[in-house]
Amino acid sequence: MSERIGQLDPAVPAGGGASARDEPVRQAPRRAAASTGAAKPPRLAPARLRPRDILRVGGVGLRTRPLRAFLSALGIAIGIAAMVAVVGISASSRAELDRTLARLGTNLLTVGPGNTLFGDDAQLPVESVAMIGRIGPVRTVAATGLLADAKVYRSDLVPRGESGGIAARAAGLELRDTVGLEVVSGTWLNAATARYPAVVLGATTARRLGIGAAGPDVQIQVGGRLFTVVGILAPAPLAPELDLSALVGWDAATSYLDFDGHPTTVYARTSDTAVEAVRAVLGATANPEAPNEVKVARPSDALAAKQATDEAFTGLLLGLGAVALLVGGVGVANTMVISVLERRPEIGLRRSLGATRGQVRTQFLAESLLLSALGGIGGVLLGSGVTTGYAFSQAWPSVVPLWAIAGGVGATLLIGALAGLYPAIRAARLAPTEALATP
Repeated sequence: MSERIGQLDPAVPAGGGASARDEPVRQAPRRAAASTGAAKPPRLAPARLRPRDILRVGGVGLRTRPLRAFLSALGIAIGIAAMVAVVGISASSRAELDRTLARLGTNLLTVGPGNTLFGDDAQLPVESVAMIGRIGPVRTVAATGLLADAKVYRSDLVPRGESGGIAARAAGLELRDTVGLEVVSGTWLNAATARYPAVVLGATTARRLGIGAAGPDVQIQVGGRLFTVVGILAPAPLAPELDLSALVGWDAATSYLDFDGHPTTVYARTSDTAVEAVRAVLGATANPEAPNEVKVARPSDALAAKQATDEAFTGLLLGLGAVALLVGGVGVANTMVISVLERRPEIGLRRSLGATRGQVRTQFLAESLLLSALGGIGGVLLGSGVTTGYAFSQAWPSVVPLWAIAGGVGATLLIGALAGLYPAIRAARLAPTEALATP
């Protein structure tokens, strides 16, 4: 029978068994499985953290421990506030100097006596004021003469040895306009008062003598004679020697105080474009016989030198602020290390739920950056407030450079990144089982 079947159907092999006709039936399920792709399960990829998620998980540690976060951010804030305040106060001081020089001008030159070849004190000729006035670019010229023997006292009851360092000086009528003096009480000397015992006090002189306002009944002693105080001056930045002076008229000094007429300081206001040219010829013009015995200076240079000194001091204060910022960064690093130690169960749970090492590392690094950013922003605001308050108290313009604000925030972010890098790496290296087993 089997032979017959084999003869009827050659596809059936002799000896029985499965036929070749059944082979496509057995291969069909495998081909179907291969065609659907179900032979190999797909690989699962961890979910990605969006920027909003990073900020949310990074702020968990700050919200759960607000006092610790505040104290850590305070260290950063103090350092940034110190640096911003130092830069802001220095910039406000420079702005005030620029404003002062713009108001008073940088075209004022002073001429004074130097020393002779033998080291003795030289003397300017009586005609030096008139000769300087003949220089073409010179707009105005005025002089003062020191009255060395005329002591200034509030009254005759003051001991003779307590003059307070106040100097009596003869002053020309053009001195106010030449130097840019401002009278805060009373009036300046005029053609009438300059011939009589009338005196104008510098700002420091009036304060030391206890005189708040000028008036016909206010008198002081100058060289043993009573002089009526007709005016009080505001501080003179370009001529600080006048602040501690009592100024009397040129004629009155000659008549009452034995003034010899030789000026000790000549002030010359020139055109802005001819300052250096006039400066080069002032010595020979003031004393043609001995130009080497004349000193010529520009008061605005002294103010600029003072500003350079202030900038050196500013550099020192910036160094102290940088030290404070470094201490704040160490505080942030300490906070982050403790946070990793305290939150190991949380780290293990997150790892067990599928968080990768990179996501854990990102979480703690973001927390450190947020902590530092809060301190940096707070420090910038605090430093700006200190600058504004100090500038207001000094009647200065308040200036906080934009680069100081940007640099302060940038420095805090850098400190935060460095401070949080090691704790973040340490947190990412914790094994899930080890972290979960932590009590």
